[in-house]
Amino acid sequence: MSASSAYESVYAAALESPERFWSDAAQRIHWDRPFDRVLDDDRAPLYRWFVGGRLNTCFNALDRHVEAGRGDQLALIWDSPLAGAKLTLTYAELTERVARFAGALAAQGVERGDRVLIYMPMVPETAIAMLACARLGAIHSVVFGGFASAELAKRIDDATPKLVVSASCGIEPTRVVEYKPLLDAGIAMSKHTPSRCIILQRPQAEATLVEGRDLEWDAALEGVEPHACVPVEATDPLYVLYTSGTTGEPKGVVRDNGGHAVALSWSLEHIYGVEPGDVFWSASDVGWVVGHSYIVYAPLILGATTVMYEGKPIGTPDPGAFWRVIEEYGVGVFFTAPTAFRAIRQQDPNGEHIARYDLSKFEALFLAGERCDPDTLEWARAKLGVDVIDHWWQTETGWPMVANCLGIEKLPVKPGSSARPVPGWRVEVVDDVGAPVPANTVGNIVVRLPLPPGALPTLWNADERFERAYLSRFDGYYQTADAGYLDEDGYLFVMSRTDDVINVAGHRLSTGAIEEVLAEVPDVAECAVIGVADALKGQRPLALLVLDANATRTDDEVGDDCKQRVRDRIGAIASLSHALVVKRLPKTRSGKILRRTMRSIADGEAYDLPATIDDAAILDEIAAALEKKRR
Repeated sequence: MSASSAYESVYAAALESPERFWSDAAQRIHWDRPFDRVLDDDRAPLYRWFVGGRLNTCFNALDRHVEAGRGDQLALIWDSPLAGAKLTLTYAELTERVARFAGALAAQGVERGDRVLIYMPMVPETAIAMLACARLGAIHSVVFGGFASAELAKRIDDATPKLVVSASCGIEPTRVVEYKPLLDAGIAMSKHTPSRCIILQRPQAEATLVEGRDLEWDAALEGVEPHACVPVEATDPLYVLYTSGTTGEPKGVVRDNGGHAVALSWSLEHIYGVEPGDVFWSASDVGWVVGHSYIVYAPLILGATTVMYEGKPIGTPDPGAFWRVIEEYGVGVFFTAPTAFRAIRQQDPNGEHIARYDLSKFEALFLAGERCDPDTLEWARAKLGVDVIDHWWQTETGWPMVANCLGIEKLPVKPGSSARPVPGWRVEVVDDVGAPVPANTVGNIVVRLPLPPGALPTLWNADERFERAYLSRFDGYYQTADAGYLDEDGYLFVMSRTDDVINVAGHRLSTGAIEEVLAEVPDVAECAVIGVADALKGQRPLALLVLDANATRTDDEVGDDCKQRVRDRIGAIASLSHALVVKRLPKTRSGKILRRTMRSIADGEAYDLPATIDDAAILDEIAAALEKKRR
């Protein structure tokens, strides 16, 4: 690639003078008071951005667009095949609703710096509650709707919210999930007790209210005045989002107001290629970081139209659900997880449902949340005929670290790679003692400090834990806990979490590399590889396979094919202990495969049932199948 390319020029500018680069980017944001310093390194490695600046994130997301004469533009499109309902709100309408709910929160005593826990489904009121907190300078902490009571209690105790906003229920394709009993149990289990709960009553289920504590959404709005935006420090927290660990105490990732607004506005334009007025859709959930960044905040701060979807990629009603939404609303850029595409492909391998819809306005598909295997990427490219971009980031980083930045320059695509580091992110690969490794050598993926604006500055009330968890292992770096390699062109290949690198007779093997081979096997729709204990070799890889709906071969035939291909492509050292066909893979509700839990099952070890699992029954089926194989 030419050193004078647009991408190289922008990346070099961010590398050579990050303070000038981010100061320029910050001019796209409205500041109530300009910042004194772009980067404060007085407490390194606890860096802070835009110190001295004052702003309001809600004003940047809503009011300023209305004041600029764009109040009639659509801000939010809500589409719920599960509820059989739709709603559109212009910037003016959304601003009015947010201002009134901010008034309702203020009437209940919520002030700047207070925490508000939001436990809601994918409804417009969830975004309204988040933005209303931002309007007041309060700190929201969104917990994924339907989360287990014990995990909810941990988050209540850590965040100590003054108030909880919740709903009577969420909706799944086969059932209604009542939230209120879960919330009541969570509050009963917690040491901290919120003073008030505001409950949105949905028609699918009516919640029983606790007298003196609970207030219906509509009742909370009665007689309140719209509340103005409250300016806060750029370094004040906007939200706390807890990472979904399987054990131990949750980690509260802090996102500040100033760096967050600057980074998200810049990223949506320069990474995703979105401009004000465009329709952007992220098919995630507001309970996850993707929902925070790219359903609610980035599109609105930039002045785009965002889509909020309460549905699934399949079954609502068929594998054409995504294409229906894209056609109906003229979506130009779409962001979802690879697991969604594997589900669609499994049900519609020939792409027949895609052909039913007019996708002429659809320009680019972005995939993230887990590693995208090359076979899935190539299938999406072939069936959709648009740019398909795998990119990589984490809850902690808040926005992409590595991507093909369509808003700067479209780089050549290398299937299996997330492309090159985004300007502002200095991504490197090191060995276990922190020394750089040669190109094409798997190692620990790290990011040189300071992290750019928008990344977590710390954990909630836990600076020491933040340093210990992320900054202590490799001096001067943020530890991503992902493993992979940079090739000779600077493209990053994220292969697995660090603990998913398996050691077979002294050889370090990437589970992601094995999964790449398996994904190319005919009849395999989805796969996961885990390392299981082996008395002779230490570990051996085990493959779990989900077959296409129209697979023509038997389970044993597909399994034998998989075993042979792994031996041929990677070598005998990577020979699979088993290739087990299952109905589906166990995943969290955000789509992450529960590899660690499956490894514990395979090794006969005790394990905690993750609070975020979408379908616990499949774990029992896998355990029974593995036991049968062992016999």
